[in-house]
Amino acid sequence: MFPLKDDNPAALPPMITVALIAACVLVFFWQLSLGQAQQAAVFAFGTVPAVLFGLAELPPELQLIPAELTLVTSMFMHGGWMHIIGNMLYLWIFGNNVEDAMGHVRFIVFYLVCGLAAVLAHALPGPESTVPMIGASGAISGVLGAYLLLYPHARVLVAIPFGFIIQTFYLPAVAVLGLWFVIQLLNSATTAVEGGGVAWGAHIGGFVAGMLLVPLFKRRDVPLWQRPGR
Repeated sequence: MFPLKDDNPAALPPMITVALIAACVLVFFWQLSLGQAQQAAVFAFGTVPAVLFGLAELPPELQLIPAELTLVTSMFMHGGWMHIIGNMLYLWIFGNNVEDAMGHVRFIVFYLVCGLAAVLAHALPGPESTVPMIGASGAISGVLGAYLLLYPHARVLVAIPFGFIIQTFYLPAVAVLGLWFVIQLLNSATTAVEGGGVAWGAHIGGFVAGMLLVPLFKRRDVPLWQRPGR
């Protein structure tokens, strides 16, 4: 199930959402420009749990920034075209409304805090892992968690492939995002923490962080559980 758009217009221009998308895209093209050195950049600027917790060290030529700073730099790197396209699609669809509910400054702080929570949710269960984590998925998961509490009744246009036929129809956000979260839980339960691939724990941690933090970051005049037309 792939979300395409929602029917939830925002009043504020999504300046931060657009800026985050632009930053991620620029960093991705920088990664592509590195050629064979891309993997080295992933280790240098991605979050390696064992390095973050002082259980291992990178080779000297890859120690370009403090390990703590990779908690932020890792959020702007991606592992391939599908990785960045999927993340940016979700951020574009759901980010503008969450930014609208919080304001620009609160939204960027919220986004980064959710991203930090997501990285730690992935790293803490496997502190000895030497597999680097990259991607905006954790921070965007926080945006999804916030959207779920703010606009559960908003309609989201989704595409579902049935063999060679793709059907599109609207579903309430609570169904789309609720199913998304269940999928993360199921995948997390069947995937080794220290293995490579998708950081399911980061998705879960970011989503939960978003749900917990949205009451603190939203504007006072913005209610939770909004219905269409409010």
